[in-house]
Amino acid sequence: MSYPVKFNVEYPEKSSRGILLLRTFFGWLYVGIPHGFMLAIFGIGVFFVMIIAWFAILFTGKFPKGMFDFIIRYLRWQANVNAYMMFLTDKYPPFTGKEVEEQKVN
Repeated sequence: MSYPVKFNVEYPEKSSRGILLLRTFFGWLYVGIPHGFMLAIFGIGVFFVMIIAWFAILFTGKFPKGMFDFIIRYLRWQANVNAYMMFLTDKYPPFTGKEVEEQKVN
């Protein structure tokens, strides 16, 4: 069975103690505020795109590709921020929702 969502986070062999302390005490400040603000604005756009996409699917039977890509980009960005804040990775999340292969993450 094929799953529609694939979430890959590589196991970090070594994590930075400094970044751990920084995220624990100041993560809300240097990650939560800029990413949270931008994701909130992006989320409002996603809400309206979803409403329009609902009608497009209802009348055409297809999810418009541009709208699908817009929503996927939002979800990827949100997943990157969540992975960083949950200590799954030490790499600061980029302000995009691009795929991991496009970001050239090592």
